[in-house]
Amino acid sequence: MASHGKESDTAVEAMVAQVEKHPISSILIIIAMQTEALPVVNKFQLTENPHSSFPKGVPWVHYHGTYKDIKINLVWPGKDLTFGVDSVGTISASLVTYGSIQALEPDLIINAGTAGGFKAKGAGIGDVFLVSHLAFHDRRIPIPTGRLSTGDSLDMSPQDEASITANDATVKDMEGAAVAYVADLLKVPAIFVKAVTDLVDGEKPTAEEFLQNLAAVTAALDQAVTQVVDFISGKCLSEL
Repeated sequence: MASHGKESDTAVEAMVAQVEKHPISSILIIIAMQTEALPVVNKFQLTENPHSSFPKGVPWVHYHGTYKDIKINLVWPGKDLTFGVDSVGTISASLVTYGSIQALEPDLIINAGTAGGFKAKGAGIGDVFLVSHLAFHDRRIPIPTGRLSTGDSLDMSPQDEASITANDATVKDMEGAAVAYVADLLKVPAIFVKAVTDLVDGEKPTAEEFLQNLAAVTAALDQAVTQVVDFISGKCLSEL
């Protein structure tokens, strides 16, 4: 007789296979910062949901609407309750991804946001990348290599730089790999769209360049997210 664990795995696999045969009807967009999120909210004419089913007390903000017969939910983590700044980083991204999957049950996740780029790898300000692989660069353990490297700091320490180089990363962010970890854990496919605000290996200070380019680059980001959703419209997961 099969064990309970094996029966559960089989049921999940069957459910995933069934979902892959139907057109995508629900997308969850996860974005870390309000400045990044609002252009996408406006682009898809989403409205804020003041009565979300998220855990009581979390500052997460939920927008929803319909675009080309696809139900779109957009969630950003909101403002830190202590410091009043955007709740960026891997911990917040992991919690929001988990809570949103449980509450909203999406067919597909899109993690969109800004990132630092590496001039040595051909990245330029305003470039938008559809990410192929992800990795954490501040975990001091062996990890698979990736094109997007994720950590909890805007700047880059020598140890981070060594990991990022080993990962062969083109862009560096603070949420992507965390979203990927939770999405993979809960068997929800995910797409990662990252727009470059600053060059990590450039001449300008990272924070200065990031703030200087943030508004313009978020405009490019919302265009890229729209293109991705337009491409997805009418398709099944197996066709992506």
